[in-house]
Order: sequence, then structure tokens, then C-alpha cells
Amino acid sequence: MEILYKPLGMVLQWFSTLFGGNFAAAVFFFTLLINLVMLPLTIKSQKSIANQARIKPKLEALKKKCGDDKVKYNQEMQELYQRENVSAAGGCLPMIIRLAIMLGVYEVITGPLRYLAGIDASIVNDALFAAKDAGLIASTARNEISLVTLIESGAIELAGVDLSALQSINFGLFGLDLTETPHFAFNIFNGAFKPIWLIPIASFVTAILSSIINMAMQKKSNPDAPNMAGMMLMMPIMSLVIAFSVPGAVGFYWAVSNLVSTGIQTVVQLFYSPAKIIAREQISSVMLKNKKEQETIKKTNS
Repeated sequence: MEILYKPLGMVLQWFSTLFGGNFAAAVFFFTLLINLVMLPLTIKSQKSIANQARIKPKLEALKKKCGDDKVKYNQEMQELYQRENVSAAGGCLPMIIRLAIMLGVYEVITGPLRYLAGIDASIVNDALFAAKDAGLIASTARNEISLVTLIESGAIELAGVDLSALQSINFGLFGLDLTETPHFAFNIFNGAFKPIWLIPIASFVTAILSSIINMAMQKKSNPDAPNMAGMMLMMPIMSLVIAFSVPGAVGFYWAVSNLVSTGIQTVVQLFYSPAKIIAREQISSVMLKNKKEQETIKKTNS
């Protein structure tokens, strides 16, 4: 996957340089750019959903016609898809590509030593295992951001490595240290509340907001869609729990990604909702039919 990670890392590094090493600003605009780049895939998925909605009445008619004959139904359904020029898996490929890119973005953001400071991956891995053996970190997984603090404090040394690029990166956000892991404690009302906890809370709130908006848009475009209220709560709760066990930068990225992707999806839904796409196709079809009729009339009169 380095073939994907390295170009994304170069873009994030460019944004970091552009904003004077401000990691939070680089993450925000990097995430915004990636979502804008993937906008054509989002629109393609919307068009696929619109095509599925357009032929839905015909599929329902096929079900009644074929009854319990599954083989006949599947055969006629495939023929219907071909006649209507609709792909049954048309929305899957854009979703897979989008998922791969977003996983790449996550990998790059959680790997600032490799993708921003340009430190070799083998050196970073050795440092992670050394930190774990010394009891400084609990796990080597997704702890590269935590390693930044250990290196800067001198707890972990990287012999022969130029750390000037690392020293130019600012992991602060309004007084919060994004390299800090917001470990949860139950005695929050006894003066133990830590400001860094605002990051996982923001991740949770934006995830809830994203789920509510996405479910509302889904129901509007497909009233027969199953109720996913349980999933709406489960995913944000999972992100909250995980955000309390990873560096704040990860939770910050999740919060930013929730806001940016939901905002773009809302705009896309406004202009490319299945109903509007179908309406535009019907208008275009009527206009094309009228044009052909006018041409036929002209030829007849001449």
C-alpha cells in the first residue's frame, strides 16, 4: 500500500509546510482536499442509487410475474439491467475506491514520523518496540504519534537521524497536545477532567451528527430502507471508546473527517439526489423525443 501512502504523505507534508508546520491545520485542509478529489466518485454513487430507484417499480413487477421461480426472476432481472443500462454493482466500485483512499489518509495521518519527518519505517518500528520494552507505550500499533513526545523529551533516541523536520511540526491545537492520549478515568468530577478529553468527545458528537444527517438523507431518497437507528448509535460509541485509547491527533482527524464528509455529502444530496437525477433524465428523454419528432415532421413536410 506504500504506492498509495507515499503520494498522500507528500500532499500532507506540503500542507504542513504551507501552514508553518501546524499539524492540525494540515490535517483539516488535507482531509478537505481528499474529499473534494473523491467528489466524482460520490456523484457516481448517487447516480447508481438513482438508477436503482428508477427501475425499482419494474423489479417489483418482475417479482409478481415470476412468483417463487427464483431462477426465472434472476434471469429476467439481469435482462432488465442490460436493457436499462444499469449495473447491479454500480455503486460498489466507487465505495471501495473511496474506502481505500480514506484508509490511506488515516495511515498517513497516524504516521507523521514516516510521512512528515521522512524517517525510515524500519527506524520508526525499532523505536516503537524500544518504547514498548521500556514500558513507555502499551502497544506498537497506531502509537507513532505518541512516539513524537518521547523523542522530543529524549526518552527515546534515534541515532543518526535528522530530527529538524520533526521539530518544525507543531502538534498543538488551541492549547491541546495532539500527541497526548486522552485516557479515561471515572473520577471526572474530582478535578480529574483533562482538556484533551474534548477531542474524543468532539469525535463522538460529530459522528452522531453525521449518522443523523446520513440516515435522514437515506430515508428521503429511499423510504423503504431499513431502520439503522442501532447502527447510528453503535458506530459513534465505538469511535468514542477507541478515541480514548489513541493519540488525540487520531480523534481530531475523525472529527474533521466526519464534518467534512457530511458537509460534502449534504451538498451532493442537494444537487444530485436520486429524485433530481431521475427528473433530469426524464426531462432529457422528453426533449430528445420531441427533437426527433420535430425532425421527422420536417422531413415529411419537405
